[in-house]
Amino acid sequence: MPEQPPFILVDGSSYLFRAYHALPPLTNSKGEPTGAIVGVINMLRKLINEYHPQHMAVVFDTPGKTFRHEMYSEYKANRPPAPDDLVSQIGPLYEIVRAMGLPLLLIEGVEADDVIGTLARQAAEQGMDTLISTGDKDMAQLVDKHVTLINTMSDTVTDIQGVRDKFGVAPEQIIDYLALTGDSADNIPGVHKCGPKTAAKWLQQYGSLDEIIAHADEFKGKIGEYLRDSLEQLPLSRKLTTIDTSVPLELGPSELQPQKAEVEELRKLYSDIEARRLLDALEEPEAPVTAPLKTHYETILEQDQLDTWVKKLESADLLAVDTETTSLDYMQAEIVGLSFSVEVGKAAYLPLAHSYPGAPDQLDRGTVLERLKPLLEDPEKLKVGQNLKYDMSVLARHGITLRGVAYDTMLESYVLDPTGSRHNMDALAEKYLGHKTVHYEEIAGKGARQLTFDQINLEEAAFYAAEDADITLRLHEVLWPQLEQEPRQADLLTEMEVPLVPVLSRMERNGVFLDQKMLREQGQDLAKRMQSLEQQAYELAGHAFNLNSPRQIGQVFFEEQEMEVISKTPKGVPSTAESVLQELAERGYELPKVILEHRGLAKLKSTYIDKLPGMIDSQSGRLHTSYHQAVTATGRLSSSDPNLQNIPIRTEDGRRIRKAFIAQEGSLILAADYSQIELRIMAHLSEDQGLMNAFSQGLDVHAATAAEVFDADSVETVTSDQRRSAKAINFGLIYGMSAFGLARQLGIGRNEAQDYVDRYFSRYPGVRNYMEETRERAHEQGYVETLFGRRLYLPEINARNKQRQAAAERTAINAPMQGTAADIIKKAMIDVDSWIQRDEPPVKMIMQVHDELVFEIDADQADQAKNRVVAFMEAAASLSVPLRVDAAVGNNWEEAH
Repeated sequence: MPEQPPFILVDGSSYLFRAYHALPPLTNSKGEPTGAIVGVINMLRKLINEYHPQHMAVVFDTPGKTFRHEMYSEYKANRPPAPDDLVSQIGPLYEIVRAMGLPLLLIEGVEADDVIGTLARQAAEQGMDTLISTGDKDMAQLVDKHVTLINTMSDTVTDIQGVRDKFGVAPEQIIDYLALTGDSADNIPGVHKCGPKTAAKWLQQYGSLDEIIAHADEFKGKIGEYLRDSLEQLPLSRKLTTIDTSVPLELGPSELQPQKAEVEELRKLYSDIEARRLLDALEEPEAPVTAPLKTHYETILEQDQLDTWVKKLESADLLAVDTETTSLDYMQAEIVGLSFSVEVGKAAYLPLAHSYPGAPDQLDRGTVLERLKPLLEDPEKLKVGQNLKYDMSVLARHGITLRGVAYDTMLESYVLDPTGSRHNMDALAEKYLGHKTVHYEEIAGKGARQLTFDQINLEEAAFYAAEDADITLRLHEVLWPQLEQEPRQADLLTEMEVPLVPVLSRMERNGVFLDQKMLREQGQDLAKRMQSLEQQAYELAGHAFNLNSPRQIGQVFFEEQEMEVISKTPKGVPSTAESVLQELAERGYELPKVILEHRGLAKLKSTYIDKLPGMIDSQSGRLHTSYHQAVTATGRLSSSDPNLQNIPIRTEDGRRIRKAFIAQEGSLILAADYSQIELRIMAHLSEDQGLMNAFSQGLDVHAATAAEVFDADSVETVTSDQRRSAKAINFGLIYGMSAFGLARQLGIGRNEAQDYVDRYFSRYPGVRNYMEETRERAHEQGYVETLFGRRLYLPEINARNKQRQAAAERTAINAPMQGTAADIIKKAMIDVDSWIQRDEPPVKMIMQVHDELVFEIDADQADQAKNRVVAFMEAAASLSVPLRVDAAVGNNWEEAH
């Protein structure tokens, strides 16, 4: 069973300042600032929902001086007073924290860091693990085997190894590290010009600040002089950066327990700040169960137990199944065991390959899998699982084709509400069952020392695995009845999402060949060009500098070359973000343009060219991505490891990467891409006669739009510039682009762009009507739907903040088109795969990217394969305008376009 939840300590002051600077400056209708309050409360709610702490405290700094001011009068002397619009949020925030039932600690004369450090030490002495929620680097000195840091704003967890990875030193060296680098915000003196890398290097070499001081005469150059100049003040700096872990406190860790929230008080406080989403969360029904679930779990180690369970499985109407494996990589994973459940609260784990020293004897894996194969392959024996695509792929490695998949709880949750929550089992169990499952890290550990499942003690492994099957069945019994109440959504699950699971599993396992030699040559070419761009940048700047350093770029741009400051960071420093560089390049500055080109090549090289060869599977010799059904709000598939959706295709360098995706010898690549599918769906949804006529007549729709908007005599007289502008209008409007955005994209005046938009809507009035009706329907229902019934919820469609409401309205207009396009290509994949499984042509579906399907086909039957694929894809949906697929064949992916 899992250990007790960690003692959670929240560095309230750190998050208050970070929320204030990181989030938009929200205000209520009275003009009172609220953004920092909402940011901190959301962070607290996230922690509580994830960890369900039994012991917790929220700690803030208090005004006034501390012992560090007595030690050093200049401590924090340069820090400006907190802005008024931040100070005004502190009191209401305290009230909300108290109303949430959370212990709030404000210790006069003591900084929050010292209170947190003391409580963490006390907790360790009492055998409690502590999780400190903070964004403060100083806290890294507290990390040890009992103390971990979490930054909920960036979703990063820092343990001992994490400190080493981030700072280059061990947690016990952090104090010395901070003393060397100093802190300008707190006015702590360090060694002049000693940055993080230098401090880490010194500590790696000498071990401690004392040793560095002792060998100060050995340091060469200017930095050595700076070190020797700092010798007197370094001991003081070390004292100032050391967190005091012995502060006298009235309450200890065991006494700091969250209490029941005062809901009515919270309702009043949330109403005052007009936090609509927080108010809505108060209305959500509480999780139905807080007591432990009643369970009876077995571990199958004897043949007679297996026989009994096989009979249960054979007679069950529905069985939940789950695999435990050695890896998350479906191409490498070996089965360690299986778990089953046919009745809520009862489940069994069948271990087959636990191999740690002293592991009990287990039934033979090969014999057992052969015994279970008929059951698992029986299409009439209905099964439910959580993310069964993975289990399907792993079982395939062991010669078993999992059939009879009727339901998948991940997909049930996703179809019910794609924006509602994460769809993993742990999150779903908490949301729908009020139950905190055993998390894998609790039995296997974290980081580099995490155990694989075959190394985990069987007693812990058995409960974890059996619980997975039990919870899957429980979730299905909650989720499926909700779907049955919405027949279109139930059909979407059973006729599209679940049938797609085996299709994706096969496609992932098919994989694609890569031309590694071509990638290597391209990498060498890019390296040379990057080096040339670096030299060009140095010449433009007048000296060498780090092209990856925002600080150095800012110095060159805004101090040395006095470029225009486009925007500033929350700290008031001129920004060097990509959008700023883009703006400066557009204004005629050459250096930003060179840096942008360098960044683009560097990203391409590191993300794809250097990385892809290392991702080739050692057994298949092919590249295998993972497709995800339950990620995007619109229903589109996403992919990872590698992300095929993000390979750039608008540049020659991006297209060269696609040339490296090749077919095996004797085969070719077939790429089949839906042509302008979202515009065709817009024509269907809007029933606009002009658009429908253009598509029905097979016209170039962008040229047809240009002829309408620019009053051309005919489609044939449209110029290339007019067509380009019309294309921007066509796609821009369905993505909610304003006249301002269109003006910027086309490089024209805003009035001229507005005139284009007005003319477009006057020529295509059905489009305007569709947009207006969709907005109204979204405001009334809170969601929109695709042609196949997929619901796309819009949580902020009635938000008080007009910017957020406008963004939700743009999504409402575009989502039915994106979502319907996603549904159509999923239907096409199912239909094409059915043909492949039935007729067994020499065709493999190997990739899905945006509106495109990619196949590996026998070279001798290229035309037949292309014609069949196109026919299936064009028949995947019946619209009022024809669906058109552009298909081509080539030796590689790029050639097939």
